[in-house]
Amino acid sequence: MSSPYRCPNCKTNRSRFNIIKQISQSVKLNPQSGEVIEQYTDNQLVPFHLPYKGPEYKVQCASCGLIEDERTFIKFGEQQ
Repeated sequence: MSSPYRCPNCKTNRSRFNIIKQISQSVKLNPQSGEVIEQYTDNQLVPFHLPYKGPEYKVQCASCGLIEDERTFIKFGEQQ
């Protein structure tokens, strides 16, 4: 988060953003009710249950509301 951001949607916002930290939780759900049957830790994942490999942060433009990966805002912030 030490790089300049710029919103790729509204193209003017360079200062107002919401940083969203993503915390994944691995679970097994009941297919009929949606109730959580089992929760897994990263060390105890069962076969066919892949660990989360997405971005650690998402960023929301506080002007227009666009939510994207942090890299998108950083890349657009590098452009003049």
